[in-house]
Amino acid sequence: MSTTVEPGPVASTRRWQSGLVDQLLGRLMRLPDGSGYTVFRGLRVPMRDGVQLVADHYAPAVSPALGTVLVRGPYGRAALYALLYARVYAARGYHVLLQSCRGTFGSGDSFQPMLREIDDGHDTVAWLRDQPWFDGRLATMGPSYLGFTQWALLMEPPPELRTAVVSMAPHDFSRSTHGTGAFTLGDFLGWSDLVARQEETGFVRGLVRSATAARRLKPGLDGVPLAAAGEEALAGRASWYRDWASRPDPGDPYWKPMQLVEALDRVQVPVLLIGGWQDLFLDQTLDQYAHLHRRGVDVALTVGPWTHMDLVTKAAPTTARETLDWLGEHLAGSPGRRRPAPVRIYVTGADGGWRGLPEWPPAADEEVFYLQPGGGLGPDDPPTGAAPSRFTYDPARPTPTTGGRVLAGASGVRDNRALEGRPDVLTFTGAVLAADLEVVGAPVVELAHHSDNPHADVFVRICDVDADGRSRNVSDGFVRLDTADTAGVVRMELDAVAHRFGAGHRIRLQISGGSHPRFARNLGTEEPAAGATRIVPSHRTITLGGSRVVLPVAAR
Repeated sequence: MSTTVEPGPVASTRRWQSGLVDQLLGRLMRLPDGSGYTVFRGLRVPMRDGVQLVADHYAPAVSPALGTVLVRGPYGRAALYALLYARVYAARGYHVLLQSCRGTFGSGDSFQPMLREIDDGHDTVAWLRDQPWFDGRLATMGPSYLGFTQWALLMEPPPELRTAVVSMAPHDFSRSTHGTGAFTLGDFLGWSDLVARQEETGFVRGLVRSATAARRLKPGLDGVPLAAAGEEALAGRASWYRDWASRPDPGDPYWKPMQLVEALDRVQVPVLLIGGWQDLFLDQTLDQYAHLHRRGVDVALTVGPWTHMDLVTKAAPTTARETLDWLGEHLAGSPGRRRPAPVRIYVTGADGGWRGLPEWPPAADEEVFYLQPGGGLGPDDPPTGAAPSRFTYDPARPTPTTGGRVLAGASGVRDNRALEGRPDVLTFTGAVLAADLEVVGAPVVELAHHSDNPHADVFVRICDVDADGRSRNVSDGFVRLDTADTAGVVRMELDAVAHRFGAGHRIRLQISGGSHPRFARNLGTEEPAAGATRIVPSHRTITLGGSRVVLPVAAR
C-alpha cells in the first residue's frame, strides 16, 4: 500500500479537552500527577534509502526533561496509541517520539511487515541524535508489533539506549506463524485484514468493517487451498499473506529479517518484559526472560491474567504504573527500585492474585495424573489391558477453537462444555479436589497415541471444572506430528501457567485432533499445506497405559 508523507512539522499545544482526558485517565490508572506538554506533529524522519517516516514529538513542559522514549509501530499516532504510549509519559516528564512504520499513516513506501525494522529503527535513532532536545538518554517502549521494533533495534543496541519495556511481543515471527508445524491461521489472517484496512477513514466505515470481519474472513478460514482462499478473502489488500501462509520452513531466507534471536544475546541494558497468561506471544515472552536472566541481564517480568487485547484495556493501569517506575529508575535516574520483586505473576483461579518471585519458574514438585477407563484421571496407573479411547478427526468438520491464546475475538478463558460435548473431543476428568492445588510452570502431557493416517495433529487442553460443571481452559498444547510419529508416545509441553485449582473443583484433560481456525487444519494428505485440496479423515487411538499428565505443583 503506497502512501504519501504528511506535511509538517506543526506544533500544537495541548487543548483543554485533552488535558481533562489526561487528568481523568491518570486518576483512573492511579498514576502520579502529570503536567503539560506540546505536540509537534508530522515530523519527517529520513531513512537511508530516501524514504521519510512520519512521527509526532511530544515535548514535556517540565525542564529538564527526564529522557526520551521512542515508540515505533504501524497502527497510527492517534487514539489509544497516542493516549497510552505518548501522552501518559509526556505528561510525566519524558520526550516521546511516536513514529509510524514505513507504509503506514503517512510514512513513505509500502507496508511489508517487519522486513525493514532493523534499518529503520537505527536510522530513527541517528535522526534523534541531531535533535536539540535529545539529551542522549533513550528508552524504547510498546506492545506487540511495537515490541518487535524494539527487538529490531536491539540487534545492534545504540549507545544512547538505557532501557527497554517490551510488552507481549515476539522476537521471532517465523515461530509465531509456523512454530507448531501448522500455520497460525486465525490470528494472522485476521491481523492482515485489520492492518490492510486500518486507514479506511470514517467512524461508520470502521463500525461496518468490524461488524463484517467474521463474515468476510470465513471463506478464507474455511476454504481450500489455504493460501488462495485467504488472499481472496483479503481482496488483494495484504501482499505479505501468501508468503506467511506458504513458507513453513524457518530456514527459508524470507524469515531472516524477522528472526531476531541474536538480539537476546546482544542486549546489555535493563529490560522489563510484560506478558499475559492468555496472550498469543506468551511463550516468546517467557523465553526472552529466561535467556536474559541466564545471561545475567537486569531483567524483570510481569505476567497478568490478560489476553493480547487486554493491554489497552484492563491491563493498562498496571502496565503503565510499572513502566513509569521502570523508566524512573533506568532512564530518569531516580534513586531506589520501587519494583517489589524481579518477577510478578498473577495466580489465576481460586483465591488468586499478584505474587512476587525472585525468578521464573519457581521451584515446583511434580504431580502425575494417569488417564483412566471411563474418562477418569487419577494418581494410579490404569488397569493392565484397559480398553483404549478412540475418536475420529474429520478435516471437513474440524474441531473448533474455543478461547485460548488467540489474538482477538473469543479469546482467553471460556466455558468449554459445548466443545467437550463433541464426538471428536475426548475428556478425562479427575476426582473432586479435597484441597487447593496450585500449578506453576509448564504442564506436560504424554499420550500413547496412534493415528491410522500419518498426517495428523494433536491438540490437548487442561481445564478447571467447578462445582457447577463449568469447564474453563487453563493451558493448551498443539503439535503437527511428523509422519514417522503417528504411533508411539507424543510428549507435549503445554502453555506455562500460574493457576490454583480450588477445593471442590476437578482437573480435566481434553484431547482432540485440532483447533480450527487457531491452527490451520491438517487436511490429512501429503500435499503442501498452503496448496492442499484433498481431505482425508484420521482415526485416533489413545492407549491409557503410557498416557499421563504431569503438573508442576507449587512446592509445599
